[in-house]
Amino acid sequence: MDPSHTIRPLAALRALRRLLKDKEDTSQVFIITSSLRGKSALRGARRLCTTQAGRAVLAERRSLLPVLCDRAALAAHPAGSLGRAYYDFVTRENISAEGLVEASRVQAKFPAPTADEQLFRERIRDMHDLWHILTGYGRDPIGETCLVAFSFMQTKSPGLAAVTLLGLVKISRALPGAPIMAALVEAFRNGRAAAWLPGEGLESMMGEPLETLRARLRIAPPERYREIMDGIAAGRLVPIVAQQ
Repeated sequence: MDPSHTIRPLAALRALRRLLKDKEDTSQVFIITSSLRGKSALRGARRLCTTQAGRAVLAERRSLLPVLCDRAALAAHPAGSLGRAYYDFVTRENISAEGLVEASRVQAKFPAPTADEQLFRERIRDMHDLWHILTGYGRDPIGETCLVAFSFMQTKSPGLAAVTLLGLVKISRALPGAPIMAALVEAFRNGRAAAWLPGEGLESMMGEPLETLRARLRIAPPERYREIMDGIAAGRLVPIVAQQ
């Protein structure tokens, strides 16, 4: 087996512990997924060859990053489009595609054996915030955990399953009574039922209406997640930290 496909559970465990202490340390997520990736990126790179957009990505060494970093072009897209929704999202949240690139630099410890695998890894990284927009999951801890569950069904990366489990434990403790398991099960189902997003040409869809894209890509609304967030907003669900 190529050393880059080796599972490193101890490295993943150390990163999980660090992430428990600091949920904002995004770099630990990349360490976890890289440590437990195995051959999932290899399978993903091979699957790119099965879609028209995926074959173009591989042939042209196409990257999403330039599209996501062009704030002026994103802002120029019509209201309700994927590109404009992404622009509004990253502006509101004060985040950027470049920030994910910086957090992912820890992956240099886990080099990809082929250029195609590296391209696939980068594509998944760069798509993360676009998937927030497409799925409707927010950047709050519950939304992030649900999106990781959705992403696991899209990529079958074991590291994402580990991060989902960690999120389940933390949220269950912090928000007793919340149907977090139901929200995660729904996220798994939605991820499985949706089109395979890594193989879609999202970079060419930025001007399309978001609702049209969701229907075409078979992305169902996150109803259980919305119920939890509505419960928090209405005071029916109160985080333990808010009671102290």
